[in-house]
Amino acid sequence: MRARSTVRNQRESGIALLIAIFILLLISVVGIALIVSSGTESALAGNYRSSTGVYYAALAGLEEARGRLLAKNPSSFLKTAPATFLPPPGTQWDIGYVRYVSNPGPADPADTTAAYLDTEYDSEFGPGKLGAANKQTTQSVWNVAPLNTLPVPGPLYKWVRINAISEVSLQRQVAPFGDGHTADPTKPIYYDGALLTVTPTGARQVLEITSLAVLPNGSQKIVQYLVAPVPLDLSLPAALTLDGNTPQFTASPSPSFWVDGTDHGGVGTCNPTAPPVAAVGYTSGSLSDFVQSSNPSGIPIGPPSSADLRNHYTPFTAPNPDIVPITLSLNLQTVGGLNALVQTITQSADVVVNGSATEANMPAAMSASNPMTIVINGDLTFSGWHGTGYGLLLVTGKFTYDPDASWDGIILVIGKGWMYSHQGAYTTTQIQGAVFLARTLDASGNPLPQSSPPTFTPVSSASPSGFDFHNTPNSLTNRIYYSNCWIQTAMPSAGYQVLSFHEIAQ
Repeated sequence: MRARSTVRNQRESGIALLIAIFILLLISVVGIALIVSSGTESALAGNYRSSTGVYYAALAGLEEARGRLLAKNPSSFLKTAPATFLPPPGTQWDIGYVRYVSNPGPADPADTTAAYLDTEYDSEFGPGKLGAANKQTTQSVWNVAPLNTLPVPGPLYKWVRINAISEVSLQRQVAPFGDGHTADPTKPIYYDGALLTVTPTGARQVLEITSLAVLPNGSQKIVQYLVAPVPLDLSLPAALTLDGNTPQFTASPSPSFWVDGTDHGGVGTCNPTAPPVAAVGYTSGSLSDFVQSSNPSGIPIGPPSSADLRNHYTPFTAPNPDIVPITLSLNLQTVGGLNALVQTITQSADVVVNGSATEANMPAAMSASNPMTIVINGDLTFSGWHGTGYGLLLVTGKFTYDPDASWDGIILVIGKGWMYSHQGAYTTTQIQGAVFLARTLDASGNPLPQSSPPTFTPVSSASPSGFDFHNTPNSLTNRIYYSNCWIQTAMPSAGYQVLSFHEIAQ
């Protein structure tokens, strides 16, 4: 009996040992699996961090370039890059006009396109196109003062490219559709607010922004925007627009004074090809408010007092002047909408003067190649100024216009709504673009009710409004010429809208 018990105990001990070994083996396998799993998760987490990091580094490059395209940005290319970096205002980006923003790391050359070759451009436009392109490079804001002195590094993108696009680079035809034409490699693409088009009239050019980011571990990412400028919500359907009830209009008796709605004045590659608009447009009243038969200060209609000057308001000819009722966009039909427009322009203006101003307040940097947005919160008086202004001028008070001054762009008189000029002999005045007047203030300077339409009815004899131009018969050329090119050139941009975004496979 004792021998059998001993044998049984030995067998049970052997089985227990095998079970223990199996359990240890199982635990080891589970432990190894956990270690492997943990390593895999760590690797996945690391890959995710790298992928996320390189993605946002590339995105930072896109956003820097998009922001610096806006002229009002303190770091805009107009202010920080060479004068030839961007095309002149109003000039399109031609195909082959390529600009880079370089963002080198400590071990990189100043021009990172030499170390990180851009092969993407040729894949879009064709072999050898980048080599034949008009290229320039400027530095990122992270590589110049004050950001280059920060104790933290900037985003790790290497370069950003900005260029125009064509049907060939998009690999699609845009508009017009169904005409059977082949993709055009030379015509830049525009955006009309709804569709891409190759027709620039009334549309905005589409730019391509491409960014390459490279992390120290070798992770790379290329991302791309298509963007177009967002125009200010401002419609100008006439050479001279009077927005409000009971238009106040004092016409010049001089045969040298003209208001012409035919498109004039090219700027850069923009040519005067837009359809004609009204010479004078008004939102209420009637034609009798503008002619001398019912208004002694209106347009002279002929003998016995003076010559018939109705044909000086073109493109229509005598005997009917081209003065017509118009309908403006909703934001221009109420005092509240006009006040919002004034606020929007003020926020993005190059120069804001609070109080009365003269030509001495006009910025010296303003030029045909650098039109500016100027806001005068008060009266503006041009007296003895023989210069020309360029851009958008907004005056909230009375605008006394110089007998010999000229302006290329947009003039807005919103507030008092009063533009006055008394011109003497041998003077020359030319406004190319458009003039817009609206009265939104009462006699005390307080805003009229927000929901009401603007008005030109004089609140008192000391507080008139409207358009009042006088120049003598001996004055020289005096005219207001509609110019679509100058309007587009002077129109401030509210930013660059992203039309599309995608990552490019490498």
